[in-house]
Amino acid sequence: MDLQKNNQIEILVADDENAIADIIKFNLEKQGFKLRTANDGEETLEKISQKAPDLLILDIMMPKKNGFEVLETLRQKYKFPVIILTAKEEESDKIHGLELGADDYMVKPFSINELIARVKANLRRLDFQNPEHNVDQITYKDLSLDLGKYELKKRGEVIDLTVREFELLKYLALRQDQVVSRETLLTDVWGYEHFGDIRTVDVTVRRLREKVEDKDGEPKYIKTKRGLGYYFGG
Repeated sequence: MDLQKNNQIEILVADDENAIADIIKFNLEKQGFKLRTANDGEETLEKISQKAPDLLILDIMMPKKNGFEVLETLRQKYKFPVIILTAKEEESDKIHGLELGADDYMVKPFSINELIARVKANLRRLDFQNPEHNVDQITYKDLSLDLGKYELKKRGEVIDLTVREFELLKYLALRQDQVVSRETLLTDVWGYEHFGDIRTVDVTVRRLREKVEDKDGEPKYIKTKRGLGYYFGG
């Protein structure tokens, strides 16, 4: 990511622990990003309503409104990437955050270098260089993906997707009938080469299926090849 372009990107850090927020702010500002901070859930939503950030780093355990409540509220309107921070290592908390629309999560204490890498990965857009990827729209059965507008329509009606959900669907749709492993999706869609949890992929696929498929348990768009990965079509 070009450091000179980072100063055009604004990140909001929501954490009631000032020491953690200050460390994150200091290190991301060194990378050239613009930073704002919030200390509780209500302040976070207020600052988002004033000006939506390009990315939100969201602590779960905050006063007034916790991170889950903030995430559920903002996902009704906003699509920007969200990285949740949690002191809890319980699987249910991680899954719950992803199901509410988080793009990623990190468990405290965390490496600041890893956080910086994840911030950059979540801001990065896929850049398809192959000639066959130079398309503006993908149509399959009842689905139509407008790649320029980042818009999905099903039978003419717009389906609201987060950026990460759209990126995942776009990646699979551009490789129709090609089985892609979870590890490859984590690397290419999330941008994680050295770290990342493949369960993130599974939760995002499940959330995406809930939005695009007609029947639960009978996918006709995003299918599973047991033991190998996921594919679109077929």
